[in-house]
Amino acid sequence: MNSAVHRRYVAFSDAHYAGNLVDGAYALKLFGDVGTNLSIELDGHEGLFAGYSSVQFLAPIRGGDVVEAEATLVKKGNRSRTVDFELRVLCRGSDDTGRAHVLQPPLVAVRARGTAVIPADGTE
Repeated sequence: MNSAVHRRYVAFSDAHYAGNLVDGAYALKLFGDVGTNLSIELDGHEGLFAGYSSVQFLAPIRGGDVVEAEATLVKKGNRSRTVDFELRVLCRGSDDTGRAHVLQPPLVAVRARGTAVIPADGTE
């Protein structure tokens, strides 16, 4: 397993800004969740996230979207794991009536690279 994927519906209650925009921290939270999933599958431990070396906000995330967060292992050191993250918008509301459409291709909204560390003794 070199990648993990999570999908979710973005609730309108998560939107904080005009145009039903969701803050950038929303994507980073999803990256934390999918990165933890990847760490468990790779190492049998949730791991400890050390930080991001880059984050790019490329397109808006809105309430009513269906998004997919993916974590992909790039490099595996003795205890460190370099991971690429991507958040894609798969579906978007068409109007305020509840109608929505599938985006083909999906819209890449956020990309990031980060480092996780697996504790030497399996504990924090």
